[in-house]
Amino acid sequence: MNNAQEPTTDGLPNSAQLLRSTLIALAVAIVTLVTVILPSEYSIDPTGVGRLLGFAEVGGTEQQLAAEATQGRKTQHGTGDQSSALDVILGLFVSTAHAQEAWRDEAAFTLGSGEPIETKMVMKKGETVEYEWTAEGGRMNFDLHGHGGGNSVTYEKGRGQTSGKGSFTATFDGEHGWFWRNRDSSDVTVMLKVRGEYSEFKRSQ
Repeated sequence: MNNAQEPTTDGLPNSAQLLRSTLIALAVAIVTLVTVILPSEYSIDPTGVGRLLGFAEVGGTEQQLAAEATQGRKTQHGTGDQSSALDVILGLFVSTAHAQEAWRDEAAFTLGSGEPIETKMVMKKGETVEYEWTAEGGRMNFDLHGHGGGNSVTYEKGRGQTSGKGSFTATFDGEHGWFWRNRDSSDVTVMLKVRGEYSEFKRSQ
C-alpha cells in the first residue's frame, strides 16, 4: 500500500504577497486608463501623456466622427417635428398591438349545485375567438357549441373540468359559446375571458 504524500503550503504566496500583487495590478490598470484609454477613446488627457504618445489625436478623431454620424442621422430623418410625428405613429402601432392582446370581455358567475348558464357571442362565419376560463370551488361540465340559421355545431365538450384555454372559428353565422352546468354539490365560480371577432357577448340562464 502506497502512502500518499500530503500537500504542503511551501511555495504558495502568503497574504502579504497577494496584497502586494493586487495593488500592483490595480496601479497598472489606473495608469493604463489615464494614459491610454481616456485619451484614445474619449479625448480626455489629464496627464498630457496621451498627447505625447499620439492617443489624444485618435480620441479627438473618434469624437468628431461620432458627432458627424449623429448629425447625418438627424439630416436623414428630417427635423425634430418629423421625428416627433414618427414617434406618435409608432406609439399608435404599439397601443393598437396592446389593445389586440387585451381581453375584450370578462365575466364571472357563480352557479349553485346543478345550476346551468349560457355564455354566447354573436359571430359571423370565419370569425375567430380566443378564450380562457377557470373554475373555483368545484368542477364544471360544459358544451362549447354554436347554432343559427338552422345550423348547429359542437366544438368541444368537457366533464368535471376546472379550467380551459383555446380558440375556435365560427363555421356559420349565429351564436357561438358555452353551456355550463355545475355538477358539484357546492357553489362554483367561473371566470371567463374572451377576445377576438364577434359583435356581441351575452349570457342567459
